[in-house]
Amino acid sequence: MIHDGFPCTGRIYPSGGFGRISRRRRLHGAPVEGSGMRFSYVMLPDHPVADSLATIELADELGFHAAYAADETWHKDLWLLFAAAAARTRRIRFGPSVSPVTLREPTLIAQAAATLDELTGGRAEVVISSGNFGLLAQYGIDWARTKPLSRVREAHHVIRTFLDERAITFEGEFFRYDGLFTFATPVQQQLPVLLGAMRGPKSFQLAGEISDGVHHALSYTRDAYDYLVANVRLGAERAGRDWRRLDIGAWIVFATGPDGAAAKRAARAMIGLYASAMPAEQLRRNGVDPASLAEVVAAVGAGDLARAYELTPPELAEKLSVAGTPQECLERIQRDIAPTEVNHLVLAVTDAELVRAFSGVDVPGVPSAADQLRLIAEHLMPAFG
Repeated sequence: MIHDGFPCTGRIYPSGGFGRISRRRRLHGAPVEGSGMRFSYVMLPDHPVADSLATIELADELGFHAAYAADETWHKDLWLLFAAAAARTRRIRFGPSVSPVTLREPTLIAQAAATLDELTGGRAEVVISSGNFGLLAQYGIDWARTKPLSRVREAHHVIRTFLDERAITFEGEFFRYDGLFTFATPVQQQLPVLLGAMRGPKSFQLAGEISDGVHHALSYTRDAYDYLVANVRLGAERAGRDWRRLDIGAWIVFATGPDGAAAKRAARAMIGLYASAMPAEQLRRNGVDPASLAEVVAAVGAGDLARAYELTPPELAEKLSVAGTPQECLERIQRDIAPTEVNHLVLAVTDAELVRAFSGVDVPGVPSAADQLRLIAEHLMPAFG
């Protein structure tokens, strides 16, 4: 277990009582035992902005917990998109899942989140990680040299301090500040900061130890989620925290529709893109031999996603996604995810437009993201109370 070696944080405040923390009512309650399963929508913000805003507005009306988006250069800017969505929604929460602390400076993540929290009346949260390894490579950054776990631990401390105190003096291994302050003030007394983690076990344990929860991307088996929860619990209990109050999210590739075969084809078209980011250990926990993906990953690396689709067997795609008719999706979730103490489904909804944009593959018969949200609200959400 990695122990926290952070020094105490000194504070320098401008005049006018700037350093006082406002004791507002906390608008975000951590999940508690027996509270049921949350459903959220995570997007790759690549659709036309008007369409994305309409879909977010619909998700709010349907009772989804949150709308998340990837904070990556490849896509449209989520912070601007969610700021535009703030006034069009009432209940749904917003934030990055994930924001990369290797590329985006932690105090700037905190500043953006606090501003979004004010715009939404207390509905922002943040999920951070070291970043997408493929994206880092395009910036000339070797992820193995970034000390990802130590960097995320330190970045979490910086974000948490800056959100809560609105000022920071700190000298760490990766980040240093001398009296830095901000007027960006969250509405929530404690804006949630979660970790995004895939490989484990130390990243899962770290989430349990220090954060408000974890979003675990791209796992689909009971073994994988039992492993996640066991390590989150271990980290939390070592820190004297109640792991049941943490947000434990399953971030999964998802497609559904009346034509289950078409939904599965849509998911299959995206599997190479996502699987190329999965560590070998995680693939094995999901019943996949990493060697079986070598050609698929090579095609993705060459930018040939259509070829990656051709090389992805349907049975492999079914292992690495939740796709099919609403009933098929429900049965898969009930069998492989729901029994594991995961309390939050974060659905990367895949529609024909998204598939076409990424791979050039046409998958007729797949409902739009908005129509899939309606199917989720009608067929899946009621099953989990």
